[in-house]
Amino acid sequence: MEVNPPKQEHLLALKVMRLTKPTLFTNIPVTCEEKDLPGDLFNQLMRDDPSTVNGAEILMLGEMLTLPQNFGNIFLGETFSSYISVHNDSNQVVKDILVKADLQTSSQRLNLSASNAAVAELKPDCCIDDVIHHEVKEIGTHILVCAVSYTTQAGEKMYFRKFFKFQVLKPLDVKTKFYNAESDLSSVTDEVFLEAQIQNITTSPMFMEKVSLEPSIMYNVTELNSVSQAGECVSTFGSRAYLQPMDTRQYLYCLKPKKEFAEKAGIIKGVTVIGKLDIVWKTNLGERGRLQTSQLQRMAPGYGDVRLSLEAIPDTVNLEEPFHITCKITNCSSERTMDLVLEMCNTSSIHWCGISGRQLGKLHPSSSLCLALTLLSSVQGLQSISGLRLTDTFLKRTYEYDDIAQVCVVSSAIQVES
Repeated sequence: MEVNPPKQEHLLALKVMRLTKPTLFTNIPVTCEEKDLPGDLFNQLMRDDPSTVNGAEILMLGEMLTLPQNFGNIFLGETFSSYISVHNDSNQVVKDILVKADLQTSSQRLNLSASNAAVAELKPDCCIDDVIHHEVKEIGTHILVCAVSYTTQAGEKMYFRKFFKFQVLKPLDVKTKFYNAESDLSSVTDEVFLEAQIQNITTSPMFMEKVSLEPSIMYNVTELNSVSQAGECVSTFGSRAYLQPMDTRQYLYCLKPKKEFAEKAGIIKGVTVIGKLDIVWKTNLGERGRLQTSQLQRMAPGYGDVRLSLEAIPDTVNLEEPFHITCKITNCSSERTMDLVLEMCNTSSIHWCGISGRQLGKLHPSSSLCLALTLLSSVQGLQSISGLRLTDTFLKRTYEYDDIAQVCVVSSAIQVES
């Protein structure tokens, strides 16, 4: 008959506590009118309560702070802090105490101990304290493994460990959309607009301290989240940058290629990496969190071998009167020289002026040429400019360009009166 040996008791006790910010003490105010039966009794009790605010006793928030009563939630991007204490509960002197704290995630195991050196001895009723910090960068299950080894007075080596499992939650839901600017009338091409939608999916408000875009080496970024009022830059979200639970806020950025890359159409065409978002927020009593997205990628615009963009076009033109536009034609190929022929096809409302089928000459790889064209409209209203055709005589390939831009056509009489 086997008898299980009794569980050995250790001379040291291990305690682990998470360190978080306290919360404001809340109470439930109970009051009544003076003509009611209790009279001024409830009001006097609230005035005598030390946790209420003097002069504002009916507010739920008090002047005192409450220590955390449970483990609470841990969110991605926050700093996990924990207090580890090893206490000698025995009446013996313990030697060679080594305390080790590891954090096990789904992908790695991290050593969080401040020191890996053993403590020579620990007298009765004394303790070894340590505070560990770790910026949480993964969601999912985390296990804090605390191991303690020591030697008794009899020379026996002892060892035990404890496991503390917790979940790391996702604080924000980030969605991005890219918009490629097909043409730009300010002589800067290949602009990319990024719209970032950030939603607070926690149960408490957030103070959004910073939301910025760190561009890749090929781009410069301009934030479009503020307006100028009376010479001052004011946020479009107002003076209070709080994001309530389940609320969503949209941020907009404009990326322009740097000058040394903007001239190389073939390079910019293939760029898919735009940059990454850097988000910093604060929650309860200034507890800080930070989240950086991975590199944001867009679908490269399909310009093909030849790209046509508008450099200049009027906003409003007169009916049946010629107006001028300036087009820029770019050879996006990095290897092949093109011999191009321009054809202009009239539509029901837009009529081109000039010779169709003219030779534009040879266009070398990654080079461009500007072309001034004249046309007129026979129909009023907002008209779409279409009908340009470029033919590469080497490959006998034709590139069609419709809906290049839109122009407002008005009667000449209305234009004179205005």
